[in-house]
Amino acid sequence: MPRVRCRFLLFSFFFALSSILGVSNASAGDADPVYRACVEQCEKTGCVGDKCFQHCNFSDGNLIDGPWYLQEPLYVRWKRWDCQSDCRYHCMLAREQERKELGFKPAKYHGKWPFRRVYGIQEPVSVALSVLNLGIQFHGWVSFFILVNYKLPFRPNKTPYYEYTGLWHIYAMLAMNAWFWSAVFHSRDVDLTEKLDYSSAVALIGYSLILAIFRAFSVRVEAARVIIAAPILAFVMTHILYLNLYELHYGLNVKVCAAMVIAQLVLWGVWAVVSRHPARWKLLTVVVGGSLGMLLEILDFPPLWGFVDAHALWHATTIPLTYLLWSFVRDDSEFRTSTLMKKKN
Repeated sequence: MPRVRCRFLLFSFFFALSSILGVSNASAGDADPVYRACVEQCEKTGCVGDKCFQHCNFSDGNLIDGPWYLQEPLYVRWKRWDCQSDCRYHCMLAREQERKELGFKPAKYHGKWPFRRVYGIQEPVSVALSVLNLGIQFHGWVSFFILVNYKLPFRPNKTPYYEYTGLWHIYAMLAMNAWFWSAVFHSRDVDLTEKLDYSSAVALIGYSLILAIFRAFSVRVEAARVIIAAPILAFVMTHILYLNLYELHYGLNVKVCAAMVIAQLVLWGVWAVVSRHPARWKLLTVVVGGSLGMLLEILDFPPLWGFVDAHALWHATTIPLTYLLWSFVRDDSEFRTSTLMKKKN
């Protein structure tokens, strides 16, 4: 199953660019006759070598399903894959060991590098880093929430001076949602988790573009915000519906996400330089660091020790960038509050 992860570095805000890598249906590994024969044999017998799988229904030709009280407990079964997935996984490990002994480099199987599972988790390092990113997003959002609601002064009508407060709250929700589904997708790559991951990433990227436009052009009037946001939201929703209900077109998804990310990079980069914002160096660091981090997606090397690939390393780079992003947002809220209070006086 192709796996083109469109989450390029959701730009300066490192907008959780939740990368979306692509994969093709026919890779060198799964085209290998030895691998194919192993999978076919496993699906018939339920075994790869000495290792057999109860959920394949048959082992050595005998049905092994039994009553519910003879089945494994739920806390053990949660990490179990289906028969085909386990056959492919263990045949892949066996074939990769043979290839290594023959001096060959790792090959992709069904569009993916040969990762080693940990407690049933498909890509444990990417899962852990996705969870850390979610945690950093949560920490950044909470610190921003406390700042604007408890430390900065309010307007006479009891609302924050910072005009983008609500927009950043929405961004935080979308970012945390995107990283949650990223962790789920890396844990278990199936059709449902793939669509949820891709959809969450597209929604975050589209919203981040709207936020970039609002801040870069200081759009504060509600009517103007609606006029700007409406067509972008309509486009993003149409694209998400297309991916989920018509075709999960990986090439198209990459182009759409890349276009929105590039637009944000240009907007934030130019604005940071032109505006002379006191915290512009933080924003520029996020933009430059995020852009360089995208190179890791291009490298796409086999996972080191069976766990760490280029995509996992990209997830690692987004952690400090996210922390820096929220630091900029807090500085921006203080700067705007101070500016507006001075104008009022």
